[in-house]
Amino acid sequence: MKHSRAVLLMIAVTLLWSTAGVVSRHLEAARSFEVTFWRSAFNALALLLALGFLRGPALWRQLLGAGRAVWVSGLCWAIMFTAFMVALTKTSVANVLVTMSLGPLLTALFARLFLQHRLPLRTWAAIGLGSAGIAWMFGHEMQGGAQALGGMLIAFAVPLAAATNWTLLQHSHRRSEAGEGSGGPDMLLAVLLGALISALLTLPLAWPLQAGWHDLGLLAGLGVFQLALPCLIVVQLSRVLPAPEIALLGLLEVIFGVLWAWLGAGEAPSSAALLGGAMVLAALVGNELLGLRAGR
Repeated sequence: MKHSRAVLLMIAVTLLWSTAGVVSRHLEAARSFEVTFWRSAFNALALLLALGFLRGPALWRQLLGAGRAVWVSGLCWAIMFTAFMVALTKTSVANVLVTMSLGPLLTALFARLFLQHRLPLRTWAAIGLGSAGIAWMFGHEMQGGAQALGGMLIAFAVPLAAATNWTLLQHSHRRSEAGEGSGGPDMLLAVLLGALISALLTLPLAWPLQAGWHDLGLLAGLGVFQLALPCLIVVQLSRVLPAPEIALLGLLEVIFGVLWAWLGAGEAPSSAALLGGAMVLAALVGNELLGLRAGR
């Protein structure tokens, strides 16, 4: 695959990822954990069909024989799937997406703490600026009400789980390269397990189910096109695009998601979200661009 085509596909992935907020605002009856249950269930069903077609009967042997790292990675995916949708029911799309965008900086920090990766000065500066942006948003939401603040705290579980997941993957790949393991966790298998865990854990909390056919159609679209399809694509793109470039292009999800919620649901971001988001995006973009320049 050519680099230019991979970049276009990654932009398409961020467009698909960014639709969750605006779609959730058009649900009629489904709320909170029921939203998470149906999205995760449809995601798991789509991945089972897709991976079953690609891998055949071997898929079930791989699921039964999945190692500890795959299960831990799957648990991280389950937290990400669950916390994201629950947070959207508590606060604005802009607050959720900006909070989630801390993922790359937390990953760099975790790599320093747990893998002893040395961080350049530019990354420490980005962590400081990004933290200041989030602190500004949290300070504003503390004045706006407990529910909005609680939504941002729930959303913060997403980048925490993501940073744990990527750090685990880096550690597994390092062990594999050193001849101490059999390879890193199966990324697609971990995503499938995450979807199954999320659906099973949220079903009792979502009962009794209230979603009608309208809501089920929207949630099925999220499960298939907002999660399963882009996950399949981005795993393939990771073989073509370097990680910093994927992280940089992934920031488009924040911009697209806020824009869709604004245009499609009339949810204008607050001034605190705009300022805090601008600080976080400036930190991330600056760090990734300087990193790409240093790499070249």
